[in-house]
Amino acid sequence: MTYNIAILGASGYTGAELIRLISGHSSMVIKALGGNSKAGQSLASVFPHLRHLDLPDLVKMEEIDFSSIDLCFCALPHKTSQEVISKLPKTLKIVDLSADFRLRDPEEYERWYGNPHSALEQQGEAVYGLTEFYRDDIRKARLVAGTGCNAATGQFALAPLIKAGLIDLDDIILDLKCAVSGAGRALKENLLHAELSEGYHAYALGGTHRHLGEFDQEFSMLAGRPVKVQFTPHLMPANRGILATCYVKGDPQAIHNALETSYQDEPFIEVLPFGEAPSTRHVRGSNFCHLGVTGDRIEGRAIVVAALDNLTKGSSGQALQNANLMLGIEETEGLMMAPLFP
Repeated sequence: MTYNIAILGASGYTGAELIRLISGHSSMVIKALGGNSKAGQSLASVFPHLRHLDLPDLVKMEEIDFSSIDLCFCALPHKTSQEVISKLPKTLKIVDLSADFRLRDPEEYERWYGNPHSALEQQGEAVYGLTEFYRDDIRKARLVAGTGCNAATGQFALAPLIKAGLIDLDDIILDLKCAVSGAGRALKENLLHAELSEGYHAYALGGTHRHLGEFDQEFSMLAGRPVKVQFTPHLMPANRGILATCYVKGDPQAIHNALETSYQDEPFIEVLPFGEAPSTRHVRGSNFCHLGVTGDRIEGRAIVVAALDNLTKGSSGQALQNANLMLGIEETEGLMMAPLFP
C-alpha cells in the first residue's frame, strides 16, 4: 500500500531532510510541499541536491488539498505550527517537528516559549514522539509531537538510568554540543560563517534553554518526583551532529549494563563496549544514536556520552520513524541507511 504525504515547511533544513529520507521509502509518495516563503519555486531551485527527484513545486499551505493526504509532516516554526495544525482536518494524521505540542502542561509551554498555547484541543491529544519510549502510544496517535534534538539526545543517555534508579537524581550534569543546523535555515548574523567558524561557545547559560522543559517533564515523570538537570548547550562549527556528555553519580558498570539491557532490541540505538566513546562523525546522516559509558577517576562517578545527527535521529528521521508506526509500516522503513563517512 502507498500513502500520500504532505510536508509543510518544506523549504527548511528538516523539510529537506524529510524529503531526502522519504525519497527512499517504499510506501510513501510526496504529494504536496508547503513553503510560503518560497511558494511557486521548484524544489530543485530551493534544494539543488534534490533536483533528481520528481516532486511537486512548493505552494502556499492554504493551497494544499488535504482530502487525499494520509499523513502530514509539519516542519514549521514554533507558534506558527499550532496555528496551522488547529486548522487542518481533524482526521488527518500529523507528525509535528516544532515544540508546540511537546509539553503537556499549557502553563509550562507558556513559561518556556513566551506565549499562550492557542491549540489546547490538539495539545491534549498529542503524544510525545520519543519513539523508543512511546512506541505503543505513537501507533494509536493522530498527532505526534517530535522531540527537541537536544532533548532526545539527553534522554537516550539518561532516561533508562533515571527509571532504574541507578544515578543520583540531584547531581546530573549534561554538557551538550550541537551543530549549527539545529538553529534552522533563517539568516542570522551570529550564524554567518565569519561569525561562527573557528570558534566554539556556550549559550543559554544558567538553565534558560527551552529543551529543559522537556527534560523536566520526562525525567520527573520517570522518577516520580521533580528532577532538574544542570544543562549547558554549546554551538560548534559543524553542519550536523550532537554530542552530549553526561556526568552522573552511580556505578559505571551497572550503568553500562542498564543501557545495554534497555536498548538491546532497539534497531537505531547502539551501546558501545564499556570504555568506548561515540563520535558525531560515526552517525552523520543516519538515524542511529551511539551511546558510550566509562568510569571516572573519582570512584562512584560515571560519564555517559551520546551522539546523534540532529537533523535525522534528532528530528526528521525520528519523525519518519513515528510516521511509519502511525501508518502501520515497518518502523525501520526508509531509515536503515549507513552513516556518511568521512
